[in-house]
Amino acid sequence: MAHPEHIMTPSERALAEQLVGRRQRREPLAYILGSQPFFGLDLLVTPAVLIPRPETEELVERAIQWLNQRSAGRRDVLASLRVVDVGTGNGAIALALAYAVPDLRVIGVDDSEPALEVARANARRLGLHQRVYFVAGDLLLPFAGPFDLILANLPYISSAELPTLMPEVSQYEPRRALDGGSDGLEPLRRLLAQACTRLTPGGALMAEIGAEQGAPALAAASQLLPDCRARVEQDLAGRDRILIVERPE
Repeated sequence: MAHPEHIMTPSERALAEQLVGRRQRREPLAYILGSQPFFGLDLLVTPAVLIPRPETEELVERAIQWLNQRSAGRRDVLASLRVVDVGTGNGAIALALAYAVPDLRVIGVDDSEPALEVARANARRLGLHQRVYFVAGDLLLPFAGPFDLILANLPYISSAELPTLMPEVSQYEPRRALDGGSDGLEPLRRLLAQACTRLTPGGALMAEIGAEQGAPALAAASQLLPDCRARVEQDLAGRDRILIVERPE
């Protein structure tokens, strides 16, 4: 339709019909195309990873603000900070952060090896493989710490809610990247408990949450990290979106 002057060849028509058929079956466009834009980057995606959402870009923006405040613009300070992206998936958060902050090194961790293969491919594709490292493991368990900044976009949809989601999500995206347990916050609680011994004084933990999870997320942070200050910030639509937990110096 965009190029009516072009007469499609039989092979082009067959390919178009195949791709349209996949979309008619509600397969996400990102999986059909094999990539998804995120924070100005074109990232590979496969059915092994969650498709990055625009809301998660706000987590990256807040992380950049925190890093700039912490380092006061000093490159040597940025280079010395330890940053981890927990549940990295295709590496979107880790790679966007490293791309935006050239002196930063970031570790991405995920318990899915197929997801890590996609993340490593993205790092090589963007030329960031020497500053972004990917590790297999369960949340923060592979590390003794300490970390200055812990970032996470963990599963936060309740198990009961999953079947009610649009088919693009419920039928195609990996359940392990969506299912947050009975109330959607089980992975976050596990992360907060592990962060208790792995977050440096003066460090911060930032996690994406669901729009209705602000109050219970704050309660979990207060219980599991009682020496820290916690708050919830809203996204551009005014909905609860990011839990920020900061440990005093």
